[in-house]
Amino acid sequence: MRLSRRSFIDSLARLSAALIASPALAQTVQAQTPPPAGPAPAARFGYEDVVRRARELAAMAHDATVPPLPDALAKLDYDSYRDIRFRPDRALLGQNGGAYRMQMFHPGFLFNRTVTVNLIRDGIPTPVPYASSLFDYGRNRFDRALPVNLGFAGFRLHYPLNDPKIQDELISFLGASYYRFLGRGQRYGLSARGLAIGVGAKETEEFPIFKEFWIEAPGPDAERAVVYALMDSPSLTGAFQFFVYPAHQTVVDVTSTIFPRQPVPRIGIAPLTSMFYVGENDRRFFDDFRPELHDSDGLMMHTGAGEWIWRPLRNAREISVSSFLDNNPRGFGLMQRDRTFEHYQDLDLGYELRPSYWVEPRDNWGEGRIDLVEIPTGDETNDNIVAYWTPKAVPEPGQTLVWRYRITAVTKDFDLHPGGAAVNTWQTAPRALGSTEQPAPNTRRFIIDFSGGELAYFLGDPDKVQIVPSASNGRIVRTWLTPNPKTNGFRAAVDVALDKGQSTDIRAFLKAGNRALTETWTFPWKAD
Repeated sequence: MRLSRRSFIDSLARLSAALIASPALAQTVQAQTPPPAGPAPAARFGYEDVVRRARELAAMAHDATVPPLPDALAKLDYDSYRDIRFRPDRALLGQNGGAYRMQMFHPGFLFNRTVTVNLIRDGIPTPVPYASSLFDYGRNRFDRALPVNLGFAGFRLHYPLNDPKIQDELISFLGASYYRFLGRGQRYGLSARGLAIGVGAKETEEFPIFKEFWIEAPGPDAERAVVYALMDSPSLTGAFQFFVYPAHQTVVDVTSTIFPRQPVPRIGIAPLTSMFYVGENDRRFFDDFRPELHDSDGLMMHTGAGEWIWRPLRNAREISVSSFLDNNPRGFGLMQRDRTFEHYQDLDLGYELRPSYWVEPRDNWGEGRIDLVEIPTGDETNDNIVAYWTPKAVPEPGQTLVWRYRITAVTKDFDLHPGGAAVNTWQTAPRALGSTEQPAPNTRRFIIDFSGGELAYFLGDPDKVQIVPSASNGRIVRTWLTPNPKTNGFRAAVDVALDKGQSTDIRAFLKAGNRALTETWTFPWKAD
């Protein structure tokens, strides 16, 4: 039946009368009638939005254009750049009474690429506008006013880490995809990176950049800070999520979603970058009153099979890459194991207070290897050590790759595993004190102090402890093991003979019966 306008009005009238006559019917109709339409709640910006942007960016050609900085900023040297400081009274994030503060880094010197920094409040991201009034320029004087749209080089978050009344720097993002963070009582040393590509190869190394950041405004009682980042490089794009938990040993929980533009055969996941110039096992440089100079002194690994491995770092004579094959690694990190001030004697730089960074995958990473790159350096100003995970499968275009892991700023790496640890490493020419016996030609002695775990228990019966040495090349000439009451452990020595010009990897650990008492110490040596 065709419904006319009049009959439609009549029907409405009859329905109204029926509702008045029957309260029960009225309640039923009201229950079935949807509420009046209002404005839909705004979608909250989150990690999936950054993932979407990274996916869209990967479909575009990489834009390598870097807008030039004003000459006055590009020509700043190290000291003049450090003279530019953010004004603490202009810090962001403190309006709601929360514990976090945010300060910006000014572009200039080496940091010639600006990034967009957004604050997320109530789910809505808003770019932080540049203003020269945010900064104290110290002794710097510029002939022309700086552009109003200059932008920032990066940012850092502050938090009352060591004292409830003092805002300490907690984490900073500055340069390419580098970031650094601290736990209580620590001083900056090594850095983490979002990704590494082709490390050590001057012709092919890429430095992926974080081109845009989003920081969620923490609530008054927030226990963590949340940072999102958009990555770009010629080979890939990516989205990163950082949950930062300030503590005695601060933890950064990382999720990364990567979109390759092309095959990436030398990709480094969870890369760590550090400095090793002089240490007890590498004393080629003596013209300094300080005995040791390094931000990290070893690479520690916990393999998928459960083995703990310690590899002391070196200031290599030439670029060296050491690879450790593994399947589903449980953890790895660049560690500052030596915490004794007298071994550094630096009152200003506090090398004994540098953090170790320990990486723990939160998923199965499958087959691959942990790569350690050691680059020669002639002073302590260069980051010459890089460690990262390289998957066996080469990332290919069209894939969506996700890696999840956490990084902990560790003070005492002995707490990470229950066994004994290699606390000292030396190498020297073999000597038989009080003996006329001549050492075998092309022989080197490696001395390792093992301490911790159950080793102190076996000092009462040291004969139960054995050293288990091996070498990938050459031969083990001699070993000895003696109790070391100074470290509550044992001192081991391994003499290795090797033809001149050959290389070998030496390994050693201590055991009692069939049970390993220590991590496995390993070290490369070339007979030259």
